[in-house]
Amino acid sequence: MPDRFYVTTPIYYVNDAPHIGHAYPTVIADALARWHRLLGDDTYFLTGTDEHGLKVAQSAEEAGITPQEQADRNSARFRDTWDSLGIAYDDFIRTTEPRHHDAVQALLQRIKDSGDIELDTYEGPYCVSCEAYYQDSELIEGAFCPIHTGKPVTTLKEENYFFRLSRYEQRLIDWIEHNPGVITPEGKRNEVLGFLRQGLDDVSITRTSLTWGVPVPWAQGHVFYVWYDALINYATAIGFGTDDERFATWWPHVHHVIGKEIIRFHCVYWPAMLMAAGIDPPHRIHVHGWLLLGGEKLSKTVHGPARLTDIAPSRLVDDFGVDGVRYHLLRDTPFGPDGDFSHERVVERYNSDLANNFGNLVSRVATVVGKQCGGTGPAPRADSPLAAVAAEVVAATAQGWADVAPSVALDATWRLIRETNAHLEDNEPWKMEPGPEVDAVMGDALEAVRIVAILASPAIPAAAREAWTRIGLPGAPEHQRVPDAVAWGSYPGGLAVSKAGPIFPRIKP
Repeated sequence: MPDRFYVTTPIYYVNDAPHIGHAYPTVIADALARWHRLLGDDTYFLTGTDEHGLKVAQSAEEAGITPQEQADRNSARFRDTWDSLGIAYDDFIRTTEPRHHDAVQALLQRIKDSGDIELDTYEGPYCVSCEAYYQDSELIEGAFCPIHTGKPVTTLKEENYFFRLSRYEQRLIDWIEHNPGVITPEGKRNEVLGFLRQGLDDVSITRTSLTWGVPVPWAQGHVFYVWYDALINYATAIGFGTDDERFATWWPHVHHVIGKEIIRFHCVYWPAMLMAAGIDPPHRIHVHGWLLLGGEKLSKTVHGPARLTDIAPSRLVDDFGVDGVRYHLLRDTPFGPDGDFSHERVVERYNSDLANNFGNLVSRVATVVGKQCGGTGPAPRADSPLAAVAAEVVAATAQGWADVAPSVALDATWRLIRETNAHLEDNEPWKMEPGPEVDAVMGDALEAVRIVAILASPAIPAAAREAWTRIGLPGAPEHQRVPDAVAWGSYPGGLAVSKAGPIFPRIKP
């Protein structure tokens, strides 16, 4: 039986249009899904939109439309944006769907029946943008949200139903300590443990101050607080409450990809809710940092347009193409810490890695094969000096993806590109006479391009496919299976190699 890999993005608020900060975890999740498909794993990739809550209702009112109209409009914008980036999801969930309402009511009813949801009153600082309560000690200068810098919190007081989170403090600590890899990177794991050891308060999970939400089945006039509604989407999409067998098949294998601003909800509230419902907590939670622009977090106040092609000033996709944007997001920012985004850095990475290395290698190989080998690709040598390099690259690339370290995986893959370019420079086959010697060098280079096309396909699927086609191979690299397909020596030789324009035209800085 193949391994199973269930990967999720956060589901994104529909109070406004998507921006590059949303694209970052989505491209990462997409690349992880593509890698696991290469491995032959049974893979399921979920993304979607979070459509309830106070800030959605408020932004709809400001726009003069209903919350449902706003949700429909902006959810479509997210779909369009993901299509523009080649995101190959298996399901796009919307929290206004009937299947989700049913799952939310079923899961939270189960928790109430267990005795862990009770009526109480709460008053405290509340950030509308976060849809979250905070303790006074967490506020900036006693009045401002710690996530949305400079945004004042409000004070809310309501009689709501509360989840008795405090009862799960030790169980959560034990869960994390007994599963060292459950939250990555390690610094984020330690952050969660530190938060837990400060003690947990019970949390409000319903609202009576608005109607835009999932109705609470046991209390008329209450709707579920958006965060507890939203978290359950991960269970909804794989059959919770409707298909128990399907849910049991997929749930033990979930990998959540999230931003650090929602770490508490995913690493504390969500696993505790699942424990209370008698369900295993998530298998893995991978926490990334923020993309920063001039030292400030990217948000809709900086980037408002719906499509990445409209983001001023860079117009990323127009300037760099889909694969250029994907590669930058995966390669330039190590997973975990914050990363700085700039147009200049995208240009530099695009020109160095894509145009000068990958693109130049494919063009050079096709040109030399055309001139020196009659346009027919020779087979590689079994004892090629690149064979050992390729084996090391395959192992390091696989480890990088397994560690959810895309930048590490891609740097490993690009080592084979660099070594192959150096091999060509050392041997100068363009100066040789046609014959066995040049065939040997070019066969080795073609085999390296073949392996790179497979290994790079999670990041740059269109460009990898183009390279694959140019060296005469049938099918597509994403349909190959690792590790067998990346073993040295599989390029058959005797294939027509075609020349064309540059895959990645160089961009002027």
